[in-house]
Amino acid sequence: QSVSEHITRAVFIGYTLASISKDVNIENVLKMCLFRDLAEARVSDLNYVHQKYVEKKEHEAIKDLTKPLPFGGDIRGVLEEYEERKTKESLIAKDADNIEWILSLKEQLDNGNTKAEEWIKSAVKRLKTDIAKEVAQEILKTSSDEWWFGDKEDEWWVSRNKGK
Repeated sequence: QSVSEHITRAVFIGYTLASISKDVNIENVLKMCLFRDLAEARVSDLNYVHQKYVEKKEHEAIKDLTKPLPFGGDIRGVLEEYEERKTKESLIAKDADNIEWILSLKEQLDNGNTKAEEWIKSAVKRLKTDIAKEVAQEILKTSSDEWWFGDKEDEWWVSRNKGK
């Protein structure tokens, strides 16, 4: 999965979680989801083992990336709020990131990667908001291709209504 694919999915998930929640600044959630991996353009997407031993210096990367931008302060402010995890918006944005990971793991599990089941357990434990926890439970009990097929017995999947 590319960083771009992850971000796109996280943005849609963040929008969904924020839309369902009450008294949430949806714009801030979207900005957090959009910019939260911006530092990876400079420091890479280090896996968990790498993160245990390497200092990423993400704050320096963000400073360097945003300094020349007239709106750089806005990006830095959004990312600071995201990192502090004190606002409802920052918790939803982080949950959107984790829900996206859970969705990816569920897809892997449904395709036969049995290790994904163990990884999902730790990902679900990271969720902070009630709505994200509810969504995660639905993901776990739903086939990852259900969105695609819907009713797999529908004749449309055979004929696509051609010839009618």
